[in-house]
Amino acid sequence: MNFLAHLHLADNSNTSLAANLAGDFSKGNIADFPKHLQQGIWLHRQIDQLTDSHEITKELLTKFPVSLRRAAPILIDLAFDHMLAKYWDEYHSASLKAFSTIAYDAIDACEQLPERLQLIAPKIRSENWLLAYRDRKGLNKAIESMARRVSKPEIFNGATKAVSDLDIEIEIAFRTFYPQLMAYSRIWTRKTPSEYLHLD
Repeated sequence: MNFLAHLHLADNSNTSLAANLAGDFSKGNIADFPKHLQQGIWLHRQIDQLTDSHEITKELLTKFPVSLRRAAPILIDLAFDHMLAKYWDEYHSASLKAFSTIAYDAIDACEQLPERLQLIAPKIRSENWLLAYRDRKGLNKAIESMARRVSKPEIFNGATKAVSDLDIEIEIAFRTFYPQLMAYSRIWTRKTPSEYLHLD
């Protein structure tokens, strides 16, 4: 899952949006991070672990061309965000535009975010990354941006075409898997280890 899904799952589980997003930028021991971020980072890792190990996503990976197998997990994350944005009204009562503003405000208001997240937060808002996921153009831009950030951008050669060609397979996988992930995120929230809970 990428940014939009992690923020949506945080809202779905009534946990901190900013802390869940921080999980993408937080390596190492959870206890080393500020207390108010720990539950979100822990939840983020549970979501990523299930996504990577689930039979639905593992089967979807095999449908990508061999040349894209290294990039495929990232492409699935981005494509799932696109599917969530495209069918947003089926998964949330607020509009995607309204939710995006709430998410941007939550990120801006959160203290002690990981440095890399602090650096890109203004760009996330100014370029409206969450809303941009709704259409194919926005998805392709996200894929191209990701390719520029990795050490071997050639692993993304042909990525936008492959994702477009697999549109139906990706949608089926997303619609089957994501409701399960929503349910799991609520369960995990109730089972968060006590040492990661931030008590006001």
